[in-house]
Amino acid sequence: MSPVTSDLLKAVRRHKKGVVVACSVHPRSAHFGIAGVHADAIRIKLTSPPVDGKANAECCSAVAKLFKVAKSRVAIIKGQTSRQKSLLIEGLTVPEVLDRLKSVTE
Repeated sequence: MSPVTSDLLKAVRRHKKGVVVACSVHPRSAHFGIAGVHADAIRIKLTSPPVDGKANAECCSAVAKLFKVAKSRVAIIKGQTSRQKSLLIEGLTVPEVLDRLKSVTE
């Protein structure tokens, strides 16, 4: 098992409604994107500032687009005001999430 896979396994866990992904969000970045895995969390660069929920909205929207699910199926369940967040993605399985994350982080 490669280190990326091991780190990804630590960042993703099963939930009764879908999958929870640990994220480290970096608002006000120059470019948007998934910047890999760091400290057992998916690193997400956002261009929005962390004001009035703009960064949270961009984060949910970006994750929904990444996993090809409706925006209503992605929710922040922990860390509304923190850079460290737990996102619930409803309707997906852990293997589906890991496959998609591997394709964008390698």
